[in-house]
Amino acid sequence: QVHLVESGGGLVQAGGSLRLSCAASGRTNSTNAMGWFRQAPGKARAFVAAITRIMSTTYYTDSVRGRFTISRDNPWRTVYLQMNSLRPEDTAVYFCAAKAPNGMGFRVPGAYGYWGQGTQVTVSS
Repeated sequence: QVHLVESGGGLVQAGGSLRLSCAASGRTNSTNAMGWFRQAPGKARAFVAAITRIMSTTYYTDSVRGRFTISRDNPWRTVYLQMNSLRPEDTAVYFCAAKAPNGMGFRVPGAYGYWGQGTQVTVSS
């Protein structure tokens, strides 16, 4: 089992920055990637970014590339999402997720077996 806890959400003005953290515990070495997803009211949960455990390869959705940066610590216990130049459309609940090796893509929510409780990010215009 892997337990994930997000922190760092809040209210920020457009153009501002926030840094989200995801603290992982349990059998984290059984996972091969961690990702961030977000869900706005009335919308489906959507991929934001992911990072792999072995090579630290990163993946981003197009709308955040160049503004958001995903990173991790070496023990694979914490994953971060640095969010700059925030826009009102970035407002959502942000979820951290961990994925075991299963042959599924990094951008697919169903590929991730472990999820945090989410943290609210609100960007005011």
